[in-house]
Amino acid sequence: MKRRYLMTPGPSPVPSFIREALAQEIMHHRTEEFIEILKETNENIKYLFCTQNPVVTLTSSGTGAMEAAVANLFSAKDKVAAVCGGKFGERWLEIAKAYSLDTIQFDVEWGTSPSVEKLKKIMDENKDLKGILTTLSETSTATVFDIAALAALTKGTNVLLVVDAISGLGQDTLKSDEWGVDVVVSGSQKGLMLPPGLAFISVSPKAQNAMKTATLPKYYFNLTKALKAYEKNDTPWTPAVSLIVGLRESLKAVKQEPMEAHWARYQKMAQGCREAGASIGLKVYSQSPSSSVTAFRVPEGINAKDIVKKMRREYGISIAAGQGDIEEKVIRIATMGWINEQDLLMCFSVLEKVLKDMGYKFKLGASVARLQEVLYS
Repeated sequence: MKRRYLMTPGPSPVPSFIREALAQEIMHHRTEEFIEILKETNENIKYLFCTQNPVVTLTSSGTGAMEAAVANLFSAKDKVAAVCGGKFGERWLEIAKAYSLDTIQFDVEWGTSPSVEKLKKIMDENKDLKGILTTLSETSTATVFDIAALAALTKGTNVLLVVDAISGLGQDTLKSDEWGVDVVVSGSQKGLMLPPGLAFISVSPKAQNAMKTATLPKYYFNLTKALKAYEKNDTPWTPAVSLIVGLRESLKAVKQEPMEAHWARYQKMAQGCREAGASIGLKVYSQSPSSSVTAFRVPEGINAKDIVKKMRREYGISIAAGQGDIEEKVIRIATMGWINEQDLLMCFSVLEKVLKDMGYKFKLGASVARLQEVLYS
């Protein structure tokens, strides 16, 4: 059987020590044993979010936490701005519209970070604005947004800043409390090294206050009920028990190094990835590249989907193509979670082989050599 390697921006690889935890015999979720585990994970996940605010764990994909944020913070016809700089910004727009919010679509050129000045203008022209829905790492374009600058706009105002950090959490710097981010949502299958199935949402006092007057319908994603249970290290509904047991091990691993060092490690891998691609003529797609995933424009005459298919079928290495209008023009390579230097070296070695087979001309071995220079300097 061919070995499989995940270099996709989610799901990311699940290490053996977490797989062992996931394989433990199931326990009942209303027992003292599980309550202690949940208590531990509730506390430790704050470290990754850089917050002292509650971080609620939901049994869903990250999109569930996005929907929970909208449903619990706003009322019908409330005005919000959705920052659309890729497929996942567009998801904010779609969720807001599904809940009948008065939604301002703030389009951002794909591969760029949103203009703080233009967002400030939106705030100035819309005094009734209740929230800004945005993204830390726009996975579809491998672009990181300047959340610190956006938070500076909303801090001290009645406008809530709600950030999708599903792919970026753990790799791209996010200082929730220090910057004044009101709500952060994330998921289990990226930087946390778990299978899909858990979502997380941190809520600031400002956000909790907004929840008191929000009237949009919710049941399963009712954060008032979730926070009430959270205070007792419990959940309102049956949680994904095994995933939370695995989460405990994931968070133990994360806490082995300071967050600044944690971020720096991924930043270096992402830099190595970008320079490796550049050494063989691949241009980085984003003007504000993320540390979680790197997107490269593919050479003229080559379809990105063909590269992805050939790497996966012939070599067992999964990378991702682009999304939307850039689906055939971009390949994406992740640097998140359990992905390490050796994985990147192997990935670029195989990528070179595939590109060579497709007729692309470059100096064989150049990307691996450059990657080693960056990673081992």
